[in-house]
Amino acid sequence: SLPIQLHTHYTSGVASMTYMKAVEAGCDIIDCAMSPLALGTSQPATEVMVETFRGTPYDSGLDQNLLAEIAEYFRPYREECLKNGLLNPKVLGVNIKTLMYQVPGGMLSNLVSQLKEAGAEDKFEAVLEEVPRVRKDFGEPPLVTPSSQIVGTQAVLNVLQGERYKMVTKESKKILSGEFGQTIKPFDPEVQKKCIGDVTPITCRPADLIEPQLPKFREECKQWIQQEEDVLSYALFPQVATDFFKYRQAQQTGVDVTKADAATKAYPV
Repeated sequence: SLPIQLHTHYTSGVASMTYMKAVEAGCDIIDCAMSPLALGTSQPATEVMVETFRGTPYDSGLDQNLLAEIAEYFRPYREECLKNGLLNPKVLGVNIKTLMYQVPGGMLSNLVSQLKEAGAEDKFEAVLEEVPRVRKDFGEPPLVTPSSQIVGTQAVLNVLQGERYKMVTKESKKILSGEFGQTIKPFDPEVQKKCIGDVTPITCRPADLIEPQLPKFREECKQWIQQEEDVLSYALFPQVATDFFKYRQAQQTGVDVTKADAATKAYPV
């Protein structure tokens, strides 16, 4: 069977308890962070979870003395990050309102960063209150990437502009146009009209409107294909994949095509 791995953030203050109950229910792997860089929008501390399960059937067997050495190594880095602003104290503590605002840890740190860049950190609470309203307007999409960033950015704009949906991101318009698929609940019709105007929303599966592209990608990269995954790599990252294919060929044949003169078909020897 596939192992179950759980990832969560500490913003709401209940992550350690969530991990404990998850492990007791059969979870195999939990994501943690060393104590200097744990808690807040990060993960529960590794040392705490190790101690929690010590002497139980879920004992990790990790040495707390060695973990303490690792923690000491990262402690100066934490102080450095606090001084240069990479770590913001605003997101290091517990905020139980996270459960009401439905803002995940990664999204929360992104909101703080956006407000800091705009010189509007004092609008933090107002943005948190706006997030669930925007989410409701958008049909309550799940707050995971990319929809969490779309909802969060729109909430920031609504607060900073002083008028809701005065400025609308192209990603928000795509959600309201149905380009990301059907949401759990319908969009707010007034918000949808204000944001996309007379554009006819997509009501079918968006991918059905796209011409099949795999045959084209397969034809374009056919000289490099050694396995089916190569076609997918090329479809997602054509330039990066092509560079890799050339490197792979050079390693396999001893001939580096990147050094060849394509025009004259000459190769330096």
